[in-house]
Amino acid sequence: MNRFLTPSRHTWLHRANPSLKLAVLIMLFIVTIQTRSIDFAVYQAAVYIALLFLLSGYPAWKVALLVLSFSLVFVSSSLTMILFGKGDHVWWQWGLFRVSEESFYRGLHLGFRAIAFAAEGLLFVMTTPSVKLFYSLMQNFRLPPKFAYSFMASIRLLSIVWEEFLIRRQALRIRGVRTGRGPSGLLEHVRLYAVPLLSQSIRRAHRVAVAMEAKQFSGSGRRTYYYPSAFSRYDGLAVLMFVIALAAAYYAAAALPWFGIEDVRYHGQG
Repeated sequence: MNRFLTPSRHTWLHRANPSLKLAVLIMLFIVTIQTRSIDFAVYQAAVYIALLFLLSGYPAWKVALLVLSFSLVFVSSSLTMILFGKGDHVWWQWGLFRVSEESFYRGLHLGFRAIAFAAEGLLFVMTTPSVKLFYSLMQNFRLPPKFAYSFMASIRLLSIVWEEFLIRRQALRIRGVRTGRGPSGLLEHVRLYAVPLLSQSIRRAHRVAVAMEAKQFSGSGRRTYYYPSAFSRYDGLAVLMFVIALAAAYYAAAALPWFGIEDVRYHGQG
């Protein structure tokens, strides 16, 4: 699993300041939220997916697997709006299901925006190690160290919990432990997995807290950092790239529209 999540090469986007990338991606999220044109949402999703292949540093086949999973995001986001949304121009209806022209286009709009969200977030996660992100937030955005180190410890504990789950599952298989189906089987799963893993996590979190208290880790005072976080030319290049990508998506939506709907909120009215 760790090998799958490790990039095969580091691009210049990996060298950009994590705090700056986070700020820029938040602004891109806001732009995507405010997008009302289906064509603009489509081209945003296409541009960010292209950046994933070019700058994530992962092999194309790994990125392709992740992009294929976006289809589930698209279906789960759009299908509910398509089947249950309101609209005057009804195309098909059966029982509670009702597909109208308005709900269909609004569902597509929601689905493509969800893909754009997923691609934006994935691009940030795949090019930003969590440790460097929190070090950058402490140094550049003055995040209190006690919160930053707590988050880093929590992330580390998640991987330990997953390893313990795999070890426990293999141990139970070796011992021939089997669980039934139905409610009784579900309760047996909780007893065999959830309760031991939860208790171990509580003990481990308590030990980490005691260790931090014993070392008088209050987060106050000046600190030195093993990983210095500074701004460089890559930050300006990253900002320029995201601005160009957004502008390219906007221009493509205006020049080569697929649907020609400027605002899905008012499509079909009047």
